[in-house]
Amino acid sequence: MDGDDFGRLAYLALLLLAVGGYFVAQARRNLGRTAQQAAIWVFIFIGVIVAYGLWGDLRRTVLPEQTRVVGDGIEVAASDDGHYYLTAEVNGARVLFVVDTGASQIVLTARDAERAGLDPAGLGYFGSAQTANGMVRTAPVRLERFTLGPFEDRNLPAVVNAGDLDTSLLGMSYLGRFRTLAISGDRLHLTR
Repeated sequence: MDGDDFGRLAYLALLLLAVGGYFVAQARRNLGRTAQQAAIWVFIFIGVIVAYGLWGDLRRTVLPEQTRVVGDGIEVAASDDGHYYLTAEVNGARVLFVVDTGASQIVLTARDAERAGLDPAGLGYFGSAQTANGMVRTAPVRLERFTLGPFEDRNLPAVVNAGDLDTSLLGMSYLGRFRTLAISGDRLHLTR
C-alpha cells in the first residue's frame, strides 16, 4: 500500500466516521428509521464501488470506441486498458475486435463466429495456435464480407478459436492490407 492508497483509505474512514456519527446522533430519536437509512447508505456505497469497478466494461458497452474516418484511413483512440478496439461488420454482424499485432490472423471467438453466421460446432478444428494461455485449437474459415469503416473486403481468411477468448482479434493478415499502421500519442491510424 503506497501513500496514495493510505490517503484514500484515511479519507474513506473519515467519511464513514462522519456519516456513522450522524446516524448515531439520530439514533437517539428513532432506532428503526436510523437502521433503515444506514442500510440505504450502505447499498449506495456498495453500488458506487461496483459501478467504479465495472466502469471500463460499461463504457465500452454504452460508449463504443470513437472511430473516425480521416482522409483515406481511420483512426481510433486507445481504450482505458491501453488497447485499440475496432468494431467491424463480419457477414453483416457487428463484431468487436482488439487490434493485436501479435496475432497473425483474424481470430474469431466462437460466440462472434456464430453471430457472423458460422457454425462453430460444425467446424474442423485441425489447426493450432500458440497463445499466452498455451496451445489452442483453431478452425480455418472464410469471411464472405468484412467491413471496417469505409473499407470492405471479401473472402477473407480467418480462424475460429476453440479456446476461451473474450474478444475477437484483428491480426496481421488483415492489418497488412493497410499501407500504414501508425500509433501517434494515444491514437491508432490505419490508411490504405
